[in-house]
Amino acid sequence: MKFFIPGGAGYIGTHIAFMLIDEGHDVVILDNFSNSSISSFHALEKLVNKNITLYKGNICDDKILSQIFIDHNFEAVIHLAALKSVSESFLNPKDYFRNNFEGTLCLLNAMETSNLKNIIFSSSATIYGIPKYLPIDENHPLSSINPYAETKLRIEKALNDLAKNDDTWKIVSLRYFNPVGAHESGMIGENPRDIPNNIMPYIVNVANKELPYINIFGKNYETNDGTGVRDYIHVMDLAESHLLALNFLGIKAVNHKISVLDNSGFHAFNIGTGKGCSVLELINIFQAVNDIEVPYKFASRREGDVASCYANVDMFNSTFKWNTKRTIEEMCSSAWNFKTKKNEQKK
Repeated sequence: MKFFIPGGAGYIGTHIAFMLIDEGHDVVILDNFSNSSISSFHALEKLVNKNITLYKGNICDDKILSQIFIDHNFEAVIHLAALKSVSESFLNPKDYFRNNFEGTLCLLNAMETSNLKNIIFSSSATIYGIPKYLPIDENHPLSSINPYAETKLRIEKALNDLAKNDDTWKIVSLRYFNPVGAHESGMIGENPRDIPNNIMPYIVNVANKELPYINIFGKNYETNDGTGVRDYIHVMDLAESHLLALNFLGIKAVNHKISVLDNSGFHAFNIGTGKGCSVLELINIFQAVNDIEVPYKFASRREGDVASCYANVDMFNSTFKWNTKRTIEEMCSSAWNFKTKKNEQKK
């Protein structure tokens, strides 16, 4: 089977693409490389030992989308294409609404023209806003406290409305918590182009002495050690959840039985481990498993940050008869392994 992955050359996309190809499927990737690099794409090709069809372009480009759907017959779309920096979204909100929201509408129009109505959407736990209770389940009230989250929230609403209006659509929205780590080979992983926005590549760059220390924003939250608590999930577990979601839509992407098949309509699931880990705990675990020092300093809280955010994953686990497999230690060791492999390549 063949799958279309807009945004597939990025961090999460390369791991999903690897897993699909490893299961014997074909993928086609569209990426404008605003959040990724061509080196990550080539590393993916080397890892799977085959050429992958790549279109360089923007999801807002109707012409390139039309051409892709003319050139290929897909079973489903795994939609990852998005600008994703919370801080940047405050500075350039119009760019975020244009790329993320309007780009999704362009994609949906192209899919409908091609009579393809199966889509997995990459959503975010940021749409829950400030948690009203923990752990956060799928029935938690939705709200946005930044433009990035607002784009994800609007897309989910559009997808839900679309499915209500036309019951031939099959849509799964996966609400990611905090993906970290890398493929065990060390060939693909999180490789931001600029100063990292996410915590793990920041920790890795400090450990690699590219940065002098990591700032921990806030030390007086009402948590065990005063630092923010998040739900970190290994990117390979996250990638696997997409294949299970395809099974849920009646498309057998992986040999795994789930409780309900061939689901039409709109369905949302949390993707996390259900376990909280503080920033300080994460740094300490990283130092211990990799036997390396990560200097840090405390800084003031950032606007919009919450004390704790972790998932209730009962719905996903029971529906898909599946649990995450990889530990926080494996997340830390695989992230550092990816960095050390990149260091070796530079020599």
